[in-house]
Amino acid sequence: MDAMRMEAFLRVCVILLLLTTACLVRFDSQTSLIFPSYSRTASFRDMNALFVLVFIDIAAAGYNLIQLVIRCMLISSPQKQDMRGSYKHLAWFSFLLDQAVVYMIFAANSASLLASVYALNGEHHLFWMKLCSKFNRFCTQIGGALLCSYVAFLLMAVVSFLSAYGLFRHYSPKTFLVLK
Repeated sequence: MDAMRMEAFLRVCVILLLLTTACLVRFDSQTSLIFPSYSRTASFRDMNALFVLVFIDIAAAGYNLIQLVIRCMLISSPQKQDMRGSYKHLAWFSFLLDQAVVYMIFAANSASLLASVYALNGEHHLFWMKLCSKFNRFCTQIGGALLCSYVAFLLMAVVSFLSAYGLFRHYSPKTFLVLK
């Protein structure tokens, strides 16, 4: 399997994982009885990090879908593309955007993981109570969503490596940034 087909396959996997994460986080809610007359509902809107995670994952899935369409058009084109003209600029643009998307997914995942750890353990010095003792199903589902999102991050990092390989393999190893 050549690099472009593998990149397309990985992008499909990343899209599915990111959309799974966004749906798991977005539609997760649990109502728990706190006092005999007071109930509380936990949802993704309670933690800003989860709120941001949903939108970053949707945006990253949309970006990967656009890149997948571009890759499919390049794979199915009858003429062989060379690195001259707009394709070189497209390869650089794709490489830089892949890097940015990987960093954004990692930042959103890390912030959500930190917020989830605070929800799991609480913070005694700040008087934050443990939320996962009251909302077990909610916390378990968020944990599964974060696992899916970290797998999507790792796959997106591999896609970024493939993008870098696809870009830099056309340059000469002897002269700085000169095409072969």
